[in-house]
Amino acid sequence: MKLNVLFAALALVSASAPWNAFAGEGHDHGDKGPAVAGGNGPQRQADGSVFLPKPAQRQIGVRTLVTEAGELSRTTALAGKVVMDPNAGGKVQAMVAGRLEAGPQGLPSVGQTVKKGDVLAYVSPSTDQIERSNQTAQLAELQAARALVEKRLARLKELADTVPRKEIEAAESEVASLGARSKAIGGGLNARDVLTAPVSGVIASSNAVSGQVVDARELVFEIVDPKRLRVEALAYDPEVASDVASASLAVGDRRIPLTFIGAARSLREQAVPLAFAAEGDALALLAVGQPVEVFVQSRTTQQGVSVPAASVLKNPANQNIVWVKTAPERFESRTVTIAPLDGVNVAVTSGLEAGERVASRAATLINQIR
Repeated sequence: MKLNVLFAALALVSASAPWNAFAGEGHDHGDKGPAVAGGNGPQRQADGSVFLPKPAQRQIGVRTLVTEAGELSRTTALAGKVVMDPNAGGKVQAMVAGRLEAGPQGLPSVGQTVKKGDVLAYVSPSTDQIERSNQTAQLAELQAARALVEKRLARLKELADTVPRKEIEAAESEVASLGARSKAIGGGLNARDVLTAPVSGVIASSNAVSGQVVDARELVFEIVDPKRLRVEALAYDPEVASDVASASLAVGDRRIPLTFIGAARSLREQAVPLAFAAEGDALALLAVGQPVEVFVQSRTTQQGVSVPAASVLKNPANQNIVWVKTAPERFESRTVTIAPLDGVNVAVTSGLEAGERVASRAATLINQIR
């Protein structure tokens, strides 16, 4: 009787107690518990800022720079193109109409390096059949006349004691004249126009094919020095041409300084052409005729902050923004007003203060975090 009362009491306690069952080691039921809200990954905050942990910053390669305010040159961006330097480039044109023949080393290809004086090709002149026949007949007559004069000169020399000296000299002069005329006509029949490189450089363009028929003054080759080029820009405001302090253009992330040569005195397409000289290894990335954007700095200045052009992005409202690092793992977007500077950097005239850290690398990836 006492055992029955004890079992009934234990059953009542078991039913009423809040027991938590735990599985043994290796026998869990997959219950991981509730997920942590928010997590530690990169995410856009409610106020528009971006939370970016340090490991993620290192993974995407975030770099920042401290801004400095100062006087920056007022810059105008002009449309331009790369042209040949007349002192470091040249054109090879045919002097006569004819058929192209390969030179001693074959026809050069585009990109091949040549030296001044190298024979690039030959042009065999094309003449009318009747004209060529007349020249051949004239050459035969001259050769026959020279042979007769040579025989007469030989007889006169045998009779040198009885013949006046002036007759022998006249015969010698006639032989020399007939020989020179025969040589000139024969050379004209067999001569080829030699196309040589006017300067040392690289073949920029080639219009040559073996056996091709070309006209006189037709462009066959174009040679340029890839380290010495010129840039021509069009300024629609005449004041820009009169206030040029410096100029540059950007090739990728490299800035190429330009030397201002001068402005033309005649309009082209209602604009004033400006000529600039450029030198450097970075010019090897450019080609003659390639359109470029030239940044012309004037002597007047403006107050602003210089930041890399890659730091300036667009927000959904199509406004210019930069990402400022306000905390070790926090970035905030700032709406800014910009002006051109040198192609690699831009001038921020408002919206950014000196001493702030701006994302200079991987800013595009920060802007894509949602």
